[in-house]
Amino acid sequence: MRPIRPTLAAASIAAVLALAATACGPSEDNAGEKPSTPASQPTDGKITIPDDLKDRLKERGIDLDKWKNGEWKNWDKDKWLREAKDFVNPIIEDLWDPDRMRDADKPPEKPVDNDISGDEGVTDPTPAPVNAQAVKAPYHSNAAEAGKVFFDGPEGSMVCSATVVKDPAHPGKSNMVWTAGHCVHAGKRGGWYRNIAFVPSYNDSAKPTAALEKAPKEQIAPYGVWWGDWAQTSEQWISQGAATGGQGAPFDFAVIHVTPEKGGTGKSLEETVGSALPVDFNAPPVPKIDNMTAKGYPAAPPYDGQKLFQCSDKPGRLSIKANEPTMYRIGCTMTGGSSGGGWVANGQDGKPALVSNTSIGPVTAGWLAGPRLGDEAKGVYNSVSKKFAGQ
Repeated sequence: MRPIRPTLAAASIAAVLALAATACGPSEDNAGEKPSTPASQPTDGKITIPDDLKDRLKERGIDLDKWKNGEWKNWDKDKWLREAKDFVNPIIEDLWDPDRMRDADKPPEKPVDNDISGDEGVTDPTPAPVNAQAVKAPYHSNAAEAGKVFFDGPEGSMVCSATVVKDPAHPGKSNMVWTAGHCVHAGKRGGWYRNIAFVPSYNDSAKPTAALEKAPKEQIAPYGVWWGDWAQTSEQWISQGAATGGQGAPFDFAVIHVTPEKGGTGKSLEETVGSALPVDFNAPPVPKIDNMTAKGYPAAPPYDGQKLFQCSDKPGRLSIKANEPTMYRIGCTMTGGSSGGGWVANGQDGKPALVSNTSIGPVTAGWLAGPRLGDEAKGVYNSVSKKFAGQ
């Protein structure tokens, strides 16, 4: 599970964490150091590197042949690209096989950090816990937009949740996925994660974990593995995002543009799964929202990351800093791994839309908080859409 992210928004709020199921980068004490190479990470699959990415890698002194043979595991500070323009994510075919996907859900032990930050903004009373409910299988029939994000960081493989969203440049043919910033970038003391891939309707039939050990990849990833060919998060997350203190949480969102691992059928992600959510960057104020529903694949105990869950609750407000946007907060027992999962509410037009994503929650599960999506989020979204508008 990600390191603890404590904050104090009211006297009753304890330490909070960034909700990714496994380590999402080095601690702030050892950032930039090269940790030991994680075990069981195959590197013999076919690798695809677009020419523009090759040039950027070469500019940073990264040998392409060595990358294929495991250089991507090199997390030395000078090799860990961090600026917005530095995102590179070459496809390594079959890297995310069923075993590796399951192993990514095993959170390492992490110490609890009890540092607390002050609250000077509007914060409503802590919501009562809402027990997460299993989404009815098959997921494709009930939550076709939902899926899991897999990626690698210095401490091993990691997971988050994500949502297929509409692309204004390609109506009905979106290849855009919404998730949390900390699911693609380590924040102020690190850089872009690697081998970022999205699996829509992961474990679509909700097979028991034991049954997944012998299940073919087609059952675990029935709509394929989609690699991120571009990702973008807020400049605030890149410059401020941290594992503790809730720093950067009000800007903890990201958009990933994806492409099929093996070329696919020529159909977009939206066409493949049959659905995509609009994003509402001007959702009604909290008092006017009766209900929000958050979905995700919680992976920290008592969950194991193999099944999709959801929580529905009337939202409240959580302020990290008075000069930053106030976050949404709902009662929910989902744990690490649900990070990045979409929050859906009826927008100004009365229709369901994505209005937030899971960012932080308490050490002992009971509530989740997600950012308000305003101008900064809209800018990230539009930028990714425009980048691929002519393709």
